[in-house]
Amino acid sequence: MNKIFPQGDSDDSAAGTNALPRGEGCSPLCGSRQGACLSAFLLLLLVTLAALIALVSILGFPPHTPGAQTCVTLTNRTGFLCHDQRSCIPASRVCDGVRTCAHGEDEDETMCRDMPQSLPSFLVARCGDPSFWIYSDQKCDGTNNCGDCSDELSPVTTCPPCGPGWWRCPSTVFGYCGCIPRSLCRDHTQHCSDWSDEYSCPGP
Repeated sequence: MNKIFPQGDSDDSAAGTNALPRGEGCSPLCGSRQGACLSAFLLLLLVTLAALIALVSILGFPPHTPGAQTCVTLTNRTGFLCHDQRSCIPASRVCDGVRTCAHGEDEDETMCRDMPQSLPSFLVARCGDPSFWIYSDQKCDGTNNCGDCSDELSPVTTCPPCGPGWWRCPSTVFGYCGCIPRSLCRDHTQHCSDWSDEYSCPGP
């Protein structure tokens, strides 16, 4: 009588018992260790992020301190824009020993240490003699700031005609160049080489 073996009951099953399970060469703990490492890393990242948020909420964001910026004053002169982005002070008020900006950036030590080299270029104007300089808002203000009138007269500087409070004439007064204040007209003193301040100027 022939024996009938159940299907699949052959020597192949014996060979199958020797097959390695999935994840060859890896213990059952291998996958759980990787998961634990990943979880620990994510937890550390979240804790660091939470600490940074807490620090910013307590201390606030660091103040934004932009570099020196130019602006135009109410008198239409070159100015220095304070860090509040609202206050525009005249160029000649920078590094004058008085803190004009709310946070004192106009008297910053680095900017004022070696003038004029340390000053931003928009604050500086050179005279006819390049070894002399003035603040840029002192050009064309009617006053002889350079000492040789190069800040008021061409060819070094081209200034607009005298304003309404001034009289245009070849001045004999050292403090002025091509214009004198109308307040000096008809004061019985010569301020113009052509005497126009006494005979032609209508006064203030």
